[in-house]
Amino acid sequence: MATMTRTQIEAFLQAPRHAIVATNSGDGSLQLSPVWFIYEEGRLYISAGAGTVKVRNLRRDPRLSICIDAGHPDARYVLLRGAATILEPHDLLQEAMRWRIILHYHETEAEAQAYYASVRDYNSVLLVVTPEKIISQDFNN
Repeated sequence: MATMTRTQIEAFLQAPRHAIVATNSGDGSLQLSPVWFIYEEGRLYISAGAGTVKVRNLRRDPRLSICIDAGHPDARYVLLRGAATILEPHDLLQEAMRWRIILHYHETEAEAQAYYASVRDYNSVLLVVTPEKIISQDFNN
């Protein structure tokens, strides 16, 4: 087993992969949520519904863990730990990143626009995570 280099991690996080976010529930258990994200300049950006359980959990306790798996047959993953900053609806960065995240996960701009039209009125926040710790594994080698 080998860990990935910083350059390999940066490249890995550029692909439109699903991430699983773990937040701390009020009763001490973990709550897991699959999310879309963009990773830029050492930060992970996640658009999330303002009223979701994960956002309610993060308002109470901003700590989270994130697992991004390459998916079969690629046997690599990256784990990130840190705290989330929440940018509220209608913040300019929140609006811009929401569109960029949607575009990142669609093949064409037309598909992204159609999806965005279906969720445009959904009240969203932007989670900004600067990882405090990054762990990676590459089982392909």
